[in-house]
Amino acid sequence: MAGLIPQSFIDDLLNRSDIVEVVASRIQLKKTGKNYSARCPFHNEKTPSFSVSPDKQFYYCFGCGAGGNALGFIMDHDHLDFPQAVEELAKRAGMEVPREEGGRDHKPRPPTDSPLYALLDAATEFYRQTLRSHPARKAAVDYLKGRGLSGEIARDFGLGFAPPGWDNLLKHLGGDDLQQKTMIDAGLLIENPDTGKRYDRFRDRIMFPIRDSRGRVIAFGGRVLGDDKPKYLNSPETPVFHKGQELYGLFEARKHNRQLDEIMVVEGYMDVIALAQQGLRNAVATLGTATSEEHVKRLFRLVPNILFCFDGDPAGRKAAWRALEATLPSLQDGRRARFLFLPEGEDPDSLVRAEGTEVFRARLQQQSQPLADYFFQQLMQEADPSSLEGKAHLATLAAPLIEKIPGPNLKALMHQRLREITGLQTEYGTTQSAPSANPGDDYASYYDASPGFPESAGYEEPGRRNTAEKLRNNSPDRKQAGKSAVEPPTLTALRTLLQRPNLASQVENASHFAAEGDTYAQLLVALLEALQKNPKQSALQLMARWHGTEQGRLLRALAEKEWLIDADNLEQQFFDTITSLSARQRERALEHLLQKARQNELSAEEKAQLRGLLSRETSPVNPTSSGV
Repeated sequence: MAGLIPQSFIDDLLNRSDIVEVVASRIQLKKTGKNYSARCPFHNEKTPSFSVSPDKQFYYCFGCGAGGNALGFIMDHDHLDFPQAVEELAKRAGMEVPREEGGRDHKPRPPTDSPLYALLDAATEFYRQTLRSHPARKAAVDYLKGRGLSGEIARDFGLGFAPPGWDNLLKHLGGDDLQQKTMIDAGLLIENPDTGKRYDRFRDRIMFPIRDSRGRVIAFGGRVLGDDKPKYLNSPETPVFHKGQELYGLFEARKHNRQLDEIMVVEGYMDVIALAQQGLRNAVATLGTATSEEHVKRLFRLVPNILFCFDGDPAGRKAAWRALEATLPSLQDGRRARFLFLPEGEDPDSLVRAEGTEVFRARLQQQSQPLADYFFQQLMQEADPSSLEGKAHLATLAAPLIEKIPGPNLKALMHQRLREITGLQTEYGTTQSAPSANPGDDYASYYDASPGFPESAGYEEPGRRNTAEKLRNNSPDRKQAGKSAVEPPTLTALRTLLQRPNLASQVENASHFAAEGDTYAQLLVALLEALQKNPKQSALQLMARWHGTEQGRLLRALAEKEWLIDADNLEQQFFDTITSLSARQRERALEHLLQKARQNELSAEEKAQLRGLLSRETSPVNPTSSGV
């Protein structure tokens, strides 16, 4: 069902869930005092630094900084997005997930018990059995053996065979009319719109099951054995399969190694399987589409490093550039992307079989290019910096792309490289830009969202203060040309509230200044209302409500950002901001009503509202409790 999941349901779900039980169902916990400890599942360690608090219903790792509530743990451990994690936790609690109408989720997710999954599993088993025993299987078996594949790899990837003929699967699973319509929905059958005749979509093809993050078969890819076209045929879009979001081999890579550090993106099914056959079990492939931002976001949730491996021909280089553009918006500091181009006429499948695993591994390390090097190399082919005109054109091409990078350190270094090449100071400057007022902008673009932190919102992990000081020391003088980034007051208020949650009790009528379109003010109102509803929430518990979202990343970054103002002024600045927001909202409302009054369009209710605005000043701050 389309729509957003109500926050009230999420709160109720978390109240009914015990984080100790949730975590213990996935990793082994040991009782240590009032808490539980374990070796962290999110990074390699010998000494347990992962702690679960039953009192706070929170987990935190003092080694890598991972932290959150039960939903956050399921998202990070099982590599699920937020709606999937809610479904998983709700299933465990025996609750049905409601949806609000009018949500922005334009691709509704199927229920976890969708009949399509059972049909796709049955089809997978049918294709596997025919690869073992069908009279026409010899060509398929010879092809797989000719590619050097073992029975173990064929089993791990669930390879099968769709025999020749129009209705083999239809006869095996067809059943009644309703069953056949469900098979059409699953992409297994095709119905002729003119005659109504139904027949198998996949015929005389080697079958590659495509699995989702939970290992459920959601679609198929089929490679033809004869001369039919297309050479590779994928399932169509279905309620359980969206090709722009899925990656072939991702489930198998994660299953083989839970501590992946890097994932390699290649172009085809057989590339993934051939690399796995040679011991390289970290490859995935897009499903006949270009690498998308959604693909990259998904991979960076799993690993800090991505290696794109493409053919060296024009088509491969075009695909690589599109992958680079899709990667830029996810390049937080600490993440890395590399690009490797193979010799002409070779692909990973042919090359790894020809030169062997070790030589291929060496090629990956020695011949791959860091994203920054590939970025400037490609752009300098379009805009030759040997001339003034070329330098100007290069700056025009590069600067807006660099601005898409959210990591402040990498962004600054990329701008520095561009200045070295062109000699130009780009209009985008050298320091972080202040967030745009555009409500559609990414929440976290202003800050580099870094790992979690323990109980106090003011905690800083070792080395973080030094890093921040280096950044400030390397930045241009704040007085130069007035170009320094200034934190908007609303963000300062958010940051203050995270550190001093008790201030929420001194604010009245917070919703009155939730200006439509002002995303920071709306988030401030949401925090105020959450704290007023439950004043005992810590900063970590508060941020967990938005775990895995842009709002959550912004809040985490705000809480960890160093203060550059006197702490004694924080409270005064907070209430000044609240008063200013309220006044701005009042002015907007007053201007709107006066405009309607001039046109004689005021209702009786609006007239009363106008009189109230004209006759008195309203304050969102409780003067008896705030002391201001």
